[in-house]
Amino acid sequence: MAYEYNVTQKRYHTLDYYLKTKYHKKVFKVPLNASFSCPNRDGSKGVGGCTFCSAMGSGDFAGNPQHALKQQFDEVMQIMHQKWNDAYYIVYFQAFSNTYAPIDVLKRTFEPFIHQNDVVGMSIATRPDCINEENVAYLKELSQYFEEFWVELGLQSAYDKTALLIHRGYFYEEFVKAVHLLNDAGIRIVVHIIDGLPHETEQMMIQTIKKLNQLPIFGIKIHMLNVIENTPIAKDYLNHKFYLLSETEFVNIVVNQLQYLKGSVIVHRIGGDSDPKHLIAPQWALKKMNVVNQIDKKMEELDAFQGEKFK
Repeated sequence: MAYEYNVTQKRYHTLDYYLKTKYHKKVFKVPLNASFSCPNRDGSKGVGGCTFCSAMGSGDFAGNPQHALKQQFDEVMQIMHQKWNDAYYIVYFQAFSNTYAPIDVLKRTFEPFIHQNDVVGMSIATRPDCINEENVAYLKELSQYFEEFWVELGLQSAYDKTALLIHRGYFYEEFVKAVHLLNDAGIRIVVHIIDGLPHETEQMMIQTIKKLNQLPIFGIKIHMLNVIENTPIAKDYLNHKFYLLSETEFVNIVVNQLQYLKGSVIVHRIGGDSDPKHLIAPQWALKKMNVVNQIDKKMEELDAFQGEKFK
């Protein structure tokens, strides 16, 4: 069986396929840290953030927050150019919640990149409870300047009982509302989920995919729970309050999730990046490409494809 979205022997709809077939050369994301905060950190909804979130607000490999954004951009580009000297860029505001500020602050943050050479897109990571009618109206205006314009929403799980357990600070209904606000404005949505959250079963993780299939999402990132030192979830893990998925379990669950995920949804990432100096477990997650290769191998063994179980 030939797969519709295949250019690299993948059996799922990769971001690599989407970008290569559209731009015909390398497009890479330039991760930046704009030094925003989060309502789950500054006391508005809580302090300390979600129980799994690192001190860098999930932006451990974004730019240096002590440097201006333009300097961060140039520094990352110099590294990328060692591998690709002819490429397009997507500016990626990665760390913390990048719509959690007044509109004038958002303008000062985002608009300097409107006319940046070879920038074809912008991706803005944030929380659903930091999306409202005012900032969506501004994002709609901003999106007109880019071929690619994505808002990335951290969902992690569709289950409210899990949300309470990980101190996420909002319920699924608020996520759905944010998705519709953004979609109605013509803004594409990329959703982050985490497999292996405490006490979630494989069926729950698949159900999160099924619920996302009912929404107008553009892309998805599937992460494995990483236990980072000095986080609340690390304390629970070290006290044996839950167990982590093994590498084999994660591979099997992702293969199953991909089969349920509707084919039009672009898989932006599988796995994640954690600083090895601060990662407690699982150590196998550091070998991300090995995990991805195992997923590819498993899908080939099963003759499985993204979306084949989607109804």
